[in-house]
Amino acid sequence: MSTTNESLMSPKERETAREQVRALVRAVPDFPKPGILFRDITTVLANKQAMQTAIRLHIDAIADLVGKVDCVVGIESRGFLFGIPVAERLGAAFAPVRKPGKLPAAVIEQSYQLEYGEDRLQLHADAFQPGAKIVVVDDLLATGGTAEATCKLIRQLGGEVLACLFMIELDALKGRERLAPARVESLVRY
Repeated sequence: MSTTNESLMSPKERETAREQVRALVRAVPDFPKPGILFRDITTVLANKQAMQTAIRLHIDAIADLVGKVDCVVGIESRGFLFGIPVAERLGAAFAPVRKPGKLPAAVIEQSYQLEYGEDRLQLHADAFQPGAKIVVVDDLLATGGTAEATCKLIRQLGGEVLACLFMIELDALKGRERLAPARVESLVRY
């Protein structure tokens, strides 16, 4: 791997590492509202070994893309936590996708559906050059709305989404289907 000094994990090492990370993800019932089981990654972030393992697992999942990525796009706000170290290890730039009013220069905008309503995301209009190869990073893939909106923003600027990386994926919500044909990699799936 050209820009990282990390070697690929064997399948057994990868599975062991995923289980170590998974064991630290805290399940919080009824947050942020009754009936929701929230998967909290702050317990992974609080453990320096687990955090480094999670970053290494992200890089390992896209090892074939090392040296081919121009920019990592992190989705507000937890996508920043893993997006920046992934960008650094890939030798790529980083661009944040934020909610309206948080980016100081000219932006493009994309709306997306929430369970009860609509929201929007913005990306700087000069975040990367047309033709750039992009990896999207966020902490959680649930319904896929924010990730889908982010991919639309990237394509609007002429970027190519090579992969979408997530710490956690909630399979029952079928977010992966909304991102097709984009490649989706998740460390831990529930």
